[in-house]
Amino acid sequence: MTRTRDRAPARSMPRALALMGLAATLAGCSTVSSVVGGGNSTPAGQPGYVTGFLGYVVADEPRAALVGRDVLSAGGTAVDAAVAAAFAMSVTLPSRAGLGGGGACLVYDRARNSTEAVLFPAANPGHASGDRPAAVPMMARGLFALHTRKPRRPFEELIVPAEQLARFGALTSRALATDLAAVAGPLLADPTARAIFTGPGGQPLTEGETLSQPDLGATLAALRVSGVGDLYQGAQARRLEELSPRVGGALTVEALRPAVAQVVPPLQVTLVSDTLSFLPNDGGLAAAVAAQAVAAGQAPAAGEASGLSAAATLRRNGGDPAALLANPPAGGESFGLLPASSSLVVLDREGGAVSCAFSMNNLFGTGRVVPGMGFFLAAAPGVGQVEPPLLSAVMVHSRNLSAFRYAGASSGQAAAPLATALPAVRQLVNRTPVAQAVAEVPEPGRGNAIACDRYLPGDARQCVAATDTRGAGLAVGGLQ
Repeated sequence: MTRTRDRAPARSMPRALALMGLAATLAGCSTVSSVVGGGNSTPAGQPGYVTGFLGYVVADEPRAALVGRDVLSAGGTAVDAAVAAAFAMSVTLPSRAGLGGGGACLVYDRARNSTEAVLFPAANPGHASGDRPAAVPMMARGLFALHTRKPRRPFEELIVPAEQLARFGALTSRALATDLAAVAGPLLADPTARAIFTGPGGQPLTEGETLSQPDLGATLAALRVSGVGDLYQGAQARRLEELSPRVGGALTVEALRPAVAQVVPPLQVTLVSDTLSFLPNDGGLAAAVAAQAVAAGQAPAAGEASGLSAAATLRRNGGDPAALLANPPAGGESFGLLPASSSLVVLDREGGAVSCAFSMNNLFGTGRVVPGMGFFLAAAPGVGQVEPPLLSAVMVHSRNLSAFRYAGASSGQAAAPLATALPAVRQLVNRTPVAQAVAEVPEPGRGNAIACDRYLPGDARQCVAATDTRGAGLAVGGLQ
């Protein structure tokens, strides 16, 4: 197990200014291209550098998907694109992903022909207090850890699109507008949230209205210039310690400093000739058990019940997820109300891939924005009725071919594990088209997926990406 620690490197002023100048290009919704860069006049680091096959990005929020696509077009890897898209989602879908929240990702490295899991859940600090107990914010440290796996673009460069979206505004997506409408009453009771998420008439922002978050932009700029470590053991950490009690969820530098992401082996099963990797947590265990059950011929509902029972056993008793996967308990246990989550999936032109799931442990976390810092704190799990989410994702590759086959991730509370497992099994075993496989996920599950029927490396034209059309996500990329 690797525990990743960030540093807060000093950034020169010329470097910072150069990155700011790059922002307008990266944040734009511009051209897409891909396979071998350098064959045109576009420099590396700018969209259009790559020509041919770009890869794919699928995310629950469209603007974040476009940011990831532009990073691929600029020569970034799947890891680079996933980091940039996740930071962007922290701005454009703060109800389900944010600096105050956390998540988990799977990373397939084709050169090593292996998959790793990066775990960074927003956990209880151990002394949750206040009237709105907050979790330790893990998104920034998690994305820093993700970036160490297979990067090509500088980490600070990947923060720039999100920073610009926060500073200068982004159009409210249908995904965010739907979440705002669902909890407008209690959310807008917070004066800071009301100032950010309402229009001129005082009503919640609707699709297409501009969302501006200058305080969040300033926090992202601090992460870019001073490094992620500043939020956990530097000036930003001390500021968070001072300001968090004002929104009812006191956090301390003592709790922030040791909170680091973990890079660990995934849960794995073999299906046909492929290796399926799942997150080694309760959500991943539920998806892996469900996948095995459905592949063996069980009905999806029965597979889901078996998976949830295994996850409930793990959550209650602890232990080794691999042992429970090898010998799942009988069905019968289930979960109550679980938090909202979101997901994204990325494939680059070289066959590297990332699949991630994120959560604030509640829709909009604690429902209070840290004043002056611009982000919601995630709700502390295990306090009151707040339960941890079942974060779920899958990565499929061929050990024999050293090639990518499929990546998926999902949301949908207790339905998320089946929303990960079912499309993967139907695509791999039944050769169901990926768009159809995702669309067949039972409510309220929502899946995002990328599939290459004949693997990648290979003919890129056979690779397809899809998001569930019942949601509000976007799949972009392909041949340009």
